[in-house]
Amino acid sequence: MKFVVKETSNGQFRFNLVASNGQVVATSESYQQKASAMSTIASIQKSAGGATVDDQTS
Repeated sequence: MKFVVKETSNGQFRFNLVASNGQVVATSESYQQKASAMSTIASIQKSAGGATVDDQTS
């Protein structure tokens, strides 16, 4: 997997989490500053490895 950072047409930044087959798995919100998007990516990389699943379906 990889994070792909892009600049939007209005000058904001967002990222996609892309699987090895090229499929987009997740898309972020828009950030006014690239540094904020990069900080969020770093936080996900650090914290999400041990994420649990909270299945709230019936």
